[in-house]
Amino acid sequence: PLQSLMDVMKILYFHQYFSTPKGANGTRSYEMALELTRRGHEVCIVCCGDERSEVGLDKAFRLGSREGEIAKGFRVIQLKIPYANKFSLAKRAMVFMAFAAFSTFLALTRKFDMAFSTSPPLTISAPCFFAKIFRRKKFVFEVRDPWPESPKALGLKNPVILGIMSALEWMSHRLADGCIGLSPGIVDGIKRKSPVGKKVIMIPNGSDIGLFDQGDITPKRPDGISQDDFVAIFTGAHGEANGLGKVLDAAAELKRRRNSRIKILFIGGGKQKNLLVRRAEEEMLDNCVFMDFVPKTELTNYLKGADAGLQVLKDCKAFYYGTSPNKFFDYLAVGLPVINNYPGWVADLISENNCGLAIPPDDPNAFADALENMAGHPDKTKIMAKNARILAEKEFSRTDQAAAFADFLEQVNKS
Repeated sequence: PLQSLMDVMKILYFHQYFSTPKGANGTRSYEMALELTRRGHEVCIVCCGDERSEVGLDKAFRLGSREGEIAKGFRVIQLKIPYANKFSLAKRAMVFMAFAAFSTFLALTRKFDMAFSTSPPLTISAPCFFAKIFRRKKFVFEVRDPWPESPKALGLKNPVILGIMSALEWMSHRLADGCIGLSPGIVDGIKRKSPVGKKVIMIPNGSDIGLFDQGDITPKRPDGISQDDFVAIFTGAHGEANGLGKVLDAAAELKRRRNSRIKILFIGGGKQKNLLVRRAEEEMLDNCVFMDFVPKTELTNYLKGADAGLQVLKDCKAFYYGTSPNKFFDYLAVGLPVINNYPGWVADLISENNCGLAIPPDDPNAFADALENMAGHPDKTKIMAKNARILAEKEFSRTDQAAAFADFLEQVNKS
């Protein structure tokens, strides 16, 4: 419903890697902002984007930024700060600080009612601190990944960087008027670190059901994969956290079993991609096919052309209940059964709803068994696929998630 003029908010929304569906990044912020504008609020997203982003602007940059309206009541300010996942730690830190500095200037000079930031990186909260302290603006903080827990678990040991992250995390939880966590573990962490009585809600990533129901989607497979093959697809970043070497271990095991019908399609990029491609070539794993990132609107065709989705992460306890993977919810939306290789809430969802197979981590034999099980039992696989779609509609509809998001911001604004 449209808000009364007294209730309408102007929201300054900080998301460093914002993208519309025309890009290859997640579109959570795009959908959330659209829901806010449907209710009559005005949203201005501040971002810099990365190599996978498409922010909806085509005008030239002027004095380091560009700005425009991409929908009614929905503006975007893009800062000209290049970023890529392959950047070194030092270079990424410089990007984070530069974005925080420019964003802080906007937070101190723009007209708005509420500041919102979605992390990581944790530096994204800096402009909201200043808006809260110096301009008495309401501030909502969203946590999409457990920082600094995840970088620490993946081997980051620099005490200075970890100390800065911890300080930013503490300030974010203390100063925010409300917090949103995307998974059960994240919400538990927020509650442990926040003052008693803090407004906290879990709104996980959602399944964009409408995107996969469009009539112009055509199932698509790249060269090297035939219509008779069973295709397991992985989409997204090829980084250390994803642990995709375990998928190649399973591919190697399938080769040893002389199973040539099962193909594994990787779509995406990242620090580990060249290493993965090189290993596949050296080991002659012709059952693995690699593609670069494609826009979300094109990715739908490849997902429709697959038979199973792969939800894969490195075996790290911080990930068990501390992640809300976009790709998992895309798999559910398109109706793909999911193979998941680490314990936690995603594995529990799969087992409880019979929408895929949850296997132990670091076990290539179990991984290969799961792929052969799905490929060899099409009737059971179809049931799991149907259950995946039912789960998406029942619990993770992006429409429902966006409504909960807008409700929460409105509640915080009125408190």
